[in-house]
Amino acid sequence: MKLNRSSFLNSQLEGVDFTETELKKVMLKQCNLLNATFDNTNLEGADLTQSTNYAIDPERNKIKGAKFSLPEIVGLLTKYGIQIEK
Repeated sequence: MKLNRSSFLNSQLEGVDFTETELKKVMLKQCNLLNATFDNTNLEGADLTQSTNYAIDPERNKIKGAKFSLPEIVGLLTKYGIQIEK
């Protein structure tokens, strides 16, 4: 599915399956992505700033140029089962 350049602002996207979806330059700002699936998803240039509850594997998805914000960016490290302290 191609959703390039789409905008989702302040949305509840819980459980959405973005497997093999093109989300180039999509705006996913202030979205709740709890249990959303990202697998072989193209997020190049996407804006996920202020979005929460996502788990995105950078090895299985394209994220070049994507924007994330702290502290939620730890969702890129979830698969490693590591602890991050302030």
